[in-house]
Amino acid sequence: KMQQEISSQVKVRFSDCDPIGHLNNVKYLDYMLNAREDHVESGYGFTYEEYTRKTGCTWITVQNEIAYLKEARYNAKVIISSKTIEVGDRLSKVEILMKSEDGKTIHSVLWLTVIYFDMKTRASASQPEDTKNLFRKFLINLEEKDFQSRVAHLRKHNKAAQK
Repeated sequence: KMQQEISSQVKVRFSDCDPIGHLNNVKYLDYMLNAREDHVESGYGFTYEEYTRKTGCTWITVQNEIAYLKEARYNAKVIISSKTIEVGDRLSKVEILMKSEDGKTIHSVLWLTVIYFDMKTRASASQPEDTKNLFRKFLINLEEKDFQSRVAHLRKHNKAAQK
């Protein structure tokens, strides 16, 4: 069975933390987006650069929705997982989670909305069927269809894990 959710481990670096030793809010994005790039390469079998060179198209982020649920601390090892949660004609959505090393606590959730973009016409384009089919293989349908509901669900998860 194909792995629909891809994960990797990262260590929270001192230089990425604020004076009280918590990962800086803006750095969450760096950690999560870098992990996603690695996941696409290991899971989907291509790099964005290769794809753009071959097709003349790429994905451009049009929206980031992020919630910070529990601070990530200096030196902590965190698991970052990503999954495709929506594949449309032009728009797609990815969820990226940052979790504690044991996977019990969710530190942060990011929903990334990307648009398929043609570099030649400098405009959005329809994703080719084979590309959509590749991402559909990895598609995970979440029960929560909007970001706020998802955040509420994950907060409940964290509370239950604390008990």
